[in-house]
Amino acid sequence: MAVESSALLDETGRNLLSALQEDARLSYAELGRRIGLSPAATAERLRRMEEAEIITGYRVEIDREALGLPVLAIVRMSCDGAKYRPFLKAVKGMEGVVECHHVAGGDAFILKVVAGSVGDLGRVVEKLLDFGVPTTSIVFSSPVERRELKVAHV
Repeated sequence: MAVESSALLDETGRNLLSALQEDARLSYAELGRRIGLSPAATAERLRRMEEAEIITGYRVEIDREALGLPVLAIVRMSCDGAKYRPFLKAVKGMEGVVECHHVAGGDAFILKVVAGSVGDLGRVVEKLLDFGVPTTSIVFSSPVERRELKVAHV
């Protein structure tokens, strides 16, 4: 971690990150009030954290079921070395694939896939067969779906 990044992760910086994880839409004035900085100083601190790539974006959370995507699956994927790059290229543009993680162990990748129906999920899995052996698990529930990173002790 660069010196600049370390300096930005002081107590004020960690408090700022915690507040943003709770609500990234807070105004500079409200963020500043919570962490003890002026709105201008808060804006400058955020700018520096973005430049240092500590903050990599601001996103909205969307209810996938409201979009007609009630099926959620985890797909574990084996993939031999020759198909690695073609697989990555294909999966980056594959409809329904919302996450792809390269992992160690028996599988090469773990994918998170959303779909409108089990049939739609099946069509995604069929496309994956070109690259290796997919093993699919349909998710019943997600007791811990998104968790804030604890930054208090960084």
